[in-house]
Amino acid sequence: MTRRIPLIAAIALLAFAATAQADGFIIPIPPPGVPRVPPLSIKYHRVNVTIQDQVATTQVDQVFISHFHRDLEGTYIFPIPEEASISKFSMYTDGEEIQGQILDRDQARRIYEQIVRRQQDPAILEYVGRDMFKARVYPIPAHGEKRIGLDYSEILKLDNGLCSYTYSLDTERFSAQPIQDVSVTIDIHSRAPIKTVYSPTHKITVNKLNDHHARVTYVEENTRPDRDLVLYYSVSEKEMGLNLLAYQDSNGAGFFLAMISPQVRLEGKEIAKDIFFLLDTSGSMKGKKLSQAKDALAFCLRGLNPQDRFNLVAFSTGLETFSAEPLTAGSGEIERAADFLQGLKASGGTNIHDALQEVLRQINSSARPTMIIFLTDGLPTVGLTDTDKILEKARRANERRARIFVFGVGYDVNTHFLDRLSTENGAVSEYVRPEESIEVKVSRFYSKVANPVLTQLSLQFGRMEAAQIYPKDLPDLFQGSQLIVLGRYKRDGSTSISLQGRSGQRKKRFTYQVSVRSEERNQFIPRLWASRKIGYLLDQIRLHGQNQELVDEIVSLSKQYGIMTEYTSFLVDAEVHVAEHELAEQAGRLMADAFEKKSGAGAVSRSMDLGSLKIQATAPGNVYRDARGRVQQIIGVKRAGNKTFYLKKDVWTDNDYHPDQNVVEVKRFSDAYFQLIRRRAVMGRYLALGERVIVSLPGGAVRIGDAGKESFTDRELDALL
Repeated sequence: MTRRIPLIAAIALLAFAATAQADGFIIPIPPPGVPRVPPLSIKYHRVNVTIQDQVATTQVDQVFISHFHRDLEGTYIFPIPEEASISKFSMYTDGEEIQGQILDRDQARRIYEQIVRRQQDPAILEYVGRDMFKARVYPIPAHGEKRIGLDYSEILKLDNGLCSYTYSLDTERFSAQPIQDVSVTIDIHSRAPIKTVYSPTHKITVNKLNDHHARVTYVEENTRPDRDLVLYYSVSEKEMGLNLLAYQDSNGAGFFLAMISPQVRLEGKEIAKDIFFLLDTSGSMKGKKLSQAKDALAFCLRGLNPQDRFNLVAFSTGLETFSAEPLTAGSGEIERAADFLQGLKASGGTNIHDALQEVLRQINSSARPTMIIFLTDGLPTVGLTDTDKILEKARRANERRARIFVFGVGYDVNTHFLDRLSTENGAVSEYVRPEESIEVKVSRFYSKVANPVLTQLSLQFGRMEAAQIYPKDLPDLFQGSQLIVLGRYKRDGSTSISLQGRSGQRKKRFTYQVSVRSEERNQFIPRLWASRKIGYLLDQIRLHGQNQELVDEIVSLSKQYGIMTEYTSFLVDAEVHVAEHELAEQAGRLMADAFEKKSGAGAVSRSMDLGSLKIQATAPGNVYRDARGRVQQIIGVKRAGNKTFYLKKDVWTDNDYHPDQNVVEVKRFSDAYFQLIRRRAVMGRYLALGERVIVSLPGGAVRIGDAGKESFTDRELDALL
């Protein structure tokens, strides 16, 4: 049975495997004589959060939908964040406000256990260890809706200028159907300037309205969120903010995440830059492509600062240059450049080499940040067409270390060539699929890079002995941007971190005293680090050829951290005892076949997916695009805590489990089952995966099933855990 199915189909499939819960969730109580009622669905779930100098006020608004033909009674449960205070619960019956009760974690655990025993469903065990808000809900109208509101407040901890906020969004995955509307809006207000705003769990939109106010939004439709939303933000009076998070796994391996962010507003102190626009006007660009490209570059021209210098070079069989040398961006020059753009016509071949050499010849300043925005829709067909030689000559000519940002338009591009051109010249490549807008992609990109703040970055991590740092080559920092750096480290304790770079013509150095301290809440870091490393290793193989050592490492990381790609998705189906070298050989064959093609939809999808892996900053999902560009989701692999589980013959099996381990059989929902959770709350996350689970523990392994041990002695638990 394949584990790779279209994303929409995966969502539909999961809808049939859930009980009726939401965030909070309502557990319906069957009427007398009715063994089971249909699970509830969620119409919408909207959250508004206001954070004012560490005090967070969260307002929750949910609507539940009943699919049963009679009125129902239910129990509403909301897992309360640590040290939060419920201030308002809004639910009315016949005009009377319903009251709820707050239970501490021991009381809550007993409630969870009762529900699990009654429903024979372990799903909510994940919330063992949290306090609980509980309320009786009646009536839930037949085929009707029930709206519930909840407000709570909490004081966020400030640690070395870093705050974190968590919202328990993951319970939404239990909705009977995908939720029509999920939205979270977080307004952050701070007297100290806000620097980094970052979520390791969700793809959020951050709008820094000014140095003291940032707005974060997360919006999805027809979805089923499966993890808590975690948000970090830092505050600092410094011009450049830096914060560091650390985590050591059970083997003592250290991982870190560094967040670097400049101030939001430059207030008239913009750094002068040189920027060159290199536009393909070959015959294949005729029509909509060229029209959109012109509009995109016109947007870029309008965004130039008065002290910037710029030039435009159009290329087909030959070259059309706006100016023999770069010009200062005065209003008159911008108007003339816009007229030059509008007069360009599409015809002829694609002379990439001469176009690159002409632009690189015009670069005459090493003091200014210099960027080239290169837009093409085809392969080199005129002049020098050997891509290796074009790359070599470009490297030699680029003495000033200009960043070459590449936009490949359509599928008839050589992705290997364009990706090497960008990475070897300190930048990134992006691709515009036929159904996408060139204007939107290019203008969105330019808005991010219009104002460089610090270029030619380097980081020194002092005595923490940092290694295997990603990205390998640090990008420039721009106004309103932030940089997420992941790596390994060996030593805890205080250290001095140094950030160096160029701000215009001046060299700048920022020094930070930080405490490297592993925290349990940072257990997401190793998987993010592994995701970036896998992306880097895959890119090395794709661009420079097969290397079995790299393939071995990719397979090992994929298995350990549950990061599936197009080339390792078969690991979901592989038996636990299959030799590592056999898995690596199969992965190597898949990579060789996939990477052979440099052009086409498949090549573009691979480049885009690998590009995302290399800069991964949020928890990676097991989703990729196939050779036709279709989204595929891999099921049968899940992360729980800091462990990876694979579905093997209907049993969720810990990747750390080995058949040689001593195995203790435990009957599910027995006293022994709950004893494991009481002794170690994290066991609740593992057992919440399903009714049959194998977990590797320090003293052996536990297999949950239909039969087995029904109680433990304290000595037995001590030996096992």
